[in-house]
Amino acid sequence: MEKRKLIFHFALEGNALKAIELTKELAPNLLEENKDLHFDLLSLHFVDLVRSRKCTEALEFAQNHLTPFGKVQKYVGKLEDFMALLAYEEPEKSPMFHLLSLDFRQNVADGINRAILAHSNLPCYSSMERLVQQTTVVRQYLEQELGKDGPPPFSLKAFMKS
Repeated sequence: MEKRKLIFHFALEGNALKAIELTKELAPNLLEENKDLHFDLLSLHFVDLVRSRKCTEALEFAQNHLTPFGKVQKYVGKLEDFMALLAYEEPEKSPMFHLLSLDFRQNVADGINRAILAHSNLPCYSSMERLVQQTTVVRQYLEQELGKDGPPPFSLKAFMKS
């Protein structure tokens, strides 16, 4: 599972090619079976090339690695969004700026982490994560039902202190 953590770390840093390489070592068929995940990792590399202002390299990478996804309708819109980044001198000021964000990388990293865990027949969320999720849902429900007379909003910091 140490390799899984490395893969997550590489994806979060934006080193998608290293994440792909390690994923193929850890779970050889995972990316072939999960095309969405493979697309996300390749897209992450494309975005990092654009962010680094390596537009020619980004375009070549897209032609070599992302073009095959253009034959599948569900990827066409996403590909258009990614390619739109190339049209801007400052892509972080484009309408597609969210693709350059840490949130995008976090979502891809979380996706690869969950996919590896599922591939290994392990739970995708830890017991603590499930407990926090369930507690949050219960508190939100109680707040809706009881209004302002209900319990205070959930705070992980306060929860950990208790």
